[in-house]
Amino acid sequence: MDISLFSDNYDVRRMDKANIKDIYLLCSENSLFYQYCPPFVTEQSILDDMKALPPNKEMSDKYYVGYYKGDKLIAVMDLIKAYPDEKTAFIGFFMTAAQIQNNGIGSGIIDDLCCYLTHIGFSSVRLGWVKGNPQAEHFWHKNNFTETGITYNTDNYTVVVAQRVL
Repeated sequence: MDISLFSDNYDVRRMDKANIKDIYLLCSENSLFYQYCPPFVTEQSILDDMKALPPNKEMSDKYYVGYYKGDKLIAVMDLIKAYPDEKTAFIGFFMTAAQIQNNGIGSGIIDDLCCYLTHIGFSSVRLGWVKGNPQAEHFWHKNNFTETGITYNTDNYTVVVAQRVL
């Protein structure tokens, strides 16, 4: 995958340890997310997320990226290619900066990504949101994701699995 093609409007960069402070600042402004998906973000939890993989996947399948407008980080995404199957991409995490929410920027990022994934042969995108989080549910429904009927429980919440057919 060529991450520079993830977006038509923003500079997409791989994130690493050097970016943790910027990612933390972006995430920490989104307190509603962490009310539904505890615990609250820490620099260590970001580092852990950068390394987290689903079963049978390798780091070469993972794209932990930041979307930049100039020098400003405006969104973060964790994308796994070919999971849970070869024709599906999985968004493990997506968050936009609080100050740009509710104006279509996040939806534009998702649309650009889906167009690119279609172009390179993927047929769907899958993700999960925390059951009961109205902001997440509304955003993903607005972006043509529908519940698969699959849910799973963690220690702190229930995840609703959703998918968008490309």
